[in-house]
Amino acid sequence: MISVKWTPAEKKTLTALKKPQQIQAHLDGTSYSSEPIYRSPRSVMRDNRAHCFDGAMFAAAALERIGFEPLLLDLRAVRDDDHVLAVFQDDGCWGSIGKSNFVGLRGRDPVYRSLRELAMSYFEPYFNSDRERTLRSFSAPVKLKKFEKLNWRTEDEAMDAIADALNAAKHEALISEAQAKRLWSVDERTWAGHTVGTDSAGLWKPK
Repeated sequence: MISVKWTPAEKKTLTALKKPQQIQAHLDGTSYSSEPIYRSPRSVMRDNRAHCFDGAMFAAAALERIGFEPLLLDLRAVRDDDHVLAVFQDDGCWGSIGKSNFVGLRGRDPVYRSLRELAMSYFEPYFNSDRERTLRSFSAPVKLKKFEKLNWRTEDEAMDAIADALNAAKHEALISEAQAKRLWSVDERTWAGHTVGTDSAGLWKPK
């Protein structure tokens, strides 16, 4: 593992997170950020704030400390924000950790046999403020070890390069154009259940 000069407070936070579920719980306890900035794992701990990209970066760093390769996955949407996850494999199956403004877009247990299966588990709860289901594709995993020279664990300046790599990564479609035209709109009960605690300032706004 790469040696990182964490502060005593940062070490205390990270050392307490011994399982993926604990990392997810820690992210759930951070405030949701609607700010148009990226935070490194260090800045997430300093500010106790994160949106999905920031949260995935923090989760990747925390997963790395307990033996997982730091990997990110991009979920691409139409008429909506993309969503970034930290992903990991346990006993041959994929799981994820995520920070989201929506209840259903957070982490997943490692029970999915492929990244496509994992990505599809996000399809139903992925919708915009116009109540349209918007998820369309997922990326190949982006390995953060490619960004070692940028000190991605501690430097905010490294985040743009990682975001660019996620955007440029090859994406695989989850549904066809014909299927997209037949999608149901989100009903009131589903909307209410998945927006518990949602910060309206962080919602995608129709243009």
